[in-house]
Amino acid sequence: MQKKNEKKRQVKKSFDLKVIIDFIFEEGMFFISVKNIGDDPVFKVSVEFDKKIVGLGGKKEISSLPLFRNIEFLAPRKEINTFLDTSYSYFIRKQPEKITAKVSYMDKDGELKSGIIKHDLSIYKEIGFVKIIHDEKQNRTGGEI
Repeated sequence: MQKKNEKKRQVKKSFDLKVIIDFIFEEGMFFISVKNIGDDPVFKVSVEFDKKIVGLGGKKEISSLPLFRNIEFLAPRKEINTFLDTSYSYFIRKQPEKITAKVSYMDKDGELKSGIIKHDLSIYKEIGFVKIIHDEKQNRTGGEI
């Protein structure tokens, strides 16, 4: 019986995280976001990914950016985004679709918090999008799919 209660506490603890890592899909582009969803500042934020994530058309290991190693101070409700890649480039290069991130940080009371967040980017594989191109010189708007 004690193991069941321990498991419940562990699951609850994951949902108590005030810092999250999210993958944002916007108009065919992927971004990775580090966000403090809490009302208090957090300190010494770090993220460990279970897989190497290479973006920018295969030119840069995004998962090793200093952004994920140590954010000394992250204000309440603050979000930091970094461009990962276009969805086309990411998937054509067979980059990881299932990604686990371990988030660690210190709260305002100096208590170390950590948790695991899992993402499955395959949900974005077949999403269509329209990119609007605006040409100011000719004052026309066009689109492509």
